Amino acid sequence: MVIRSMWKRCCLAQDRDLMCHIKTGFVLLVALTLSLSIIYFFYNFSLNPVKDPHNWFNLLNQSYNVVTEGLSGKKNVWNFVSNQQIIQTTTAQKNNISVHHHVAHPSNYHFILDEPDKCSQWDPFLVLMVPVAPRQVDARNAIRSTWGNESSVQGKAVLTLFFVGLTGGPEAQQQLEEESRQHRDLVQSNFVDSYFNLTIKTMVIMDWLATHCLQASYAMKVDSDMYIGLENLMSLLLAPNTPRQNYITGYMMWDRPVIRNKNSKWYVAEELYPEPKYPTYVQGMGYVFSNDLPEKIVEASKKVKAFNIEDAYVGACLKQLGIAPSSPPDPSQFRAYLGQYKREDFLRVITTILGSPQQLIDIWKDVKRPT
Repeated sequence: MVIRSMWKRCCLAQDRDLMCHIKTGFVLLVALTLSLSIIYFFYNFSLNPVKDPHNWFNLLNQSYNVVTEGLSGKKNVWNFVSNQQIIQTTTAQKNNISVHHHVAHPSNYHFILDEPDKCSQWDPFLVLMVPVAPRQVDARNAIRSTWGNESSVQGKAVLTLFFVGLTGGPEAQQQLEEESRQHRDLVQSNFVDSYFNLTIKTMVIMDWLATHCLQASYAMKVDSDMYIGLENLMSLLLAPNTPRQNYITGYMMWDRPVIRNKNSKWYVAEELYPEPKYPTYVQGMGYVFSNDLPEKIVEASKKVKAFNIEDAYVGACLKQLGIAPSSPPDPSQFRAYLGQYKREDFLRVITTILGSPQQLIDIWKDVKRPT
């Protein structure tokens, strides 16, 4: 009994020492993280002074993320001060405001989740590339159960992939990784996923096609809230007069003025795009293109300053290449909205915007029902 009592007291003492060491280590780790974040913040600020007070938090948050990624092993923390800056700052001379834009060329980013062998396994004729926010699981599942579930249309292989940026937190990232393991249709890159960064997301999509899927004949960039009439789309692509190279078509945008109103979400600063009008482009909700274009667009983006209107930016890259978008044979097939649901309308279109994932599921079931 005496020996057992002494052993118990000894174990309790060891447990207290262990807990003390754990607590001390945790406090030191937190202190180290905060210290390195502050050092990086002031280093970053000394190189890129932030005149807009609303951007102080973004810079501090970026500093914290760099350091925590280093401590977690995702980055070499001792090299964090030499990492290429994602944000570039340019100052407008006339109105003395700071305009922050992200580097859009895809070489500045890398894939966190990827499906590098997908195209070699599927050998698709058409690849549907869907930019979507990480949190929009319902939208992805609706697509997976409707047009994204179509693997063969008119005898041609079709592949659907979803493209996302950073989730913003470890729990959301873990959920996304689990979804990726389950469906094997997610590609994630390390840019901040936001409306402002749609140009980055689009260029990452182009880069993925150019480096991972050269065997495809056509690709389509299509938003996650869209209905896609795949039979009509495939008929367009298989038509004998549809070009196989330097081809892009969709809902055409001609003579669109550049928005200079700073209160608009479509605002573009004059120093980012000085022309008063955009070149002809296809609206970003859903456009289809020959698969030789992604590599050319990525190359052109090295010479075209990035701005945040992604579809117009693709148009600017095409202008740099001397390639003009083609009007579709039947422009009414690329629609923004169809209004009140009529089955016969959906049987004719290639694209149209819907209001919710559930609406896509309901309409798809009705369109596909036997007549």
